[in-house]
Amino acid sequence: MGNRVYLLGAGPGDPELLTLKAARLLREAGAVLYDALVASEILELCPENAEMIYVGKRASRHALPQEEINELLAQYSTKYSVVVRLKGGDPFIFGRGGEELAYLRERGIDCEVVPGITAATAAAASAGIPLTHRESTDRVVFLSGHTRKDALPDLTGIDPARDTIVVYMGVAHIGSLARALAGPHEENGRIPLIVVENASTPEEKIHHSCLSDAHTLQGKISAPAIIVIGKVCARSFAVPELSLSTGYGHF
Repeated sequence: MGNRVYLLGAGPGDPELLTLKAARLLREAGAVLYDALVASEILELCPENAEMIYVGKRASRHALPQEEINELLAQYSTKYSVVVRLKGGDPFIFGRGGEELAYLRERGIDCEVVPGITAATAAAASAGIPLTHRESTDRVVFLSGHTRKDALPDLTGIDPARDTIVVYMGVAHIGSLARALAGPHEENGRIPLIVVENASTPEEKIHHSCLSDAHTLQGKISAPAIIVIGKVCARSFAVPELSLSTGYGHF
């Protein structure tokens, strides 16, 4: 086997949620280009002589432009048999794994995607939220709360009374997003909402509210955080008072 670039998911933060395959590849890596929010314990799996290149992105703070990251991956692929692009969560969930994969394949560079546990499932597990439940919802919608134009995501066809809605990178817009989802229907305002900061890590915090009161969380929560919206939130064993305060505890 020749040189290969691995787009590798580091998972949500807890080192024990890293996959066995990901851990093996990190131990074999000659170069690792890693994102922000990757736990230090995960980075410690890499060989001492591996080249470690930080390329993290946090909101508007980017260590390197995406174009330069792409170029570095191509360059290191000529030097090492195992090059790891280490991304938080899963490489294909609101990361730029698709762009990196396309760039490498267009240049004939061997590339493999190694999936990781995404923050949505980790946050839901920590908060005891079943993202699907046959008595509540059979559809889950993943949204990015941060768009290129810094506008709200497209909410066409999304119904908070029917769907489970998971929002990544939505802290800055939680109030306006909740108002848009609730719409003019008063009953939608009671739909519960849970925010999980730093899911699966020792710094994890869980906040709860409902769509009509979500604006009160503005300034009280900080990134990285996952927002879960929907009737399933009332089933959270971590926040049992939601089932009482929202009226959505029984169906």
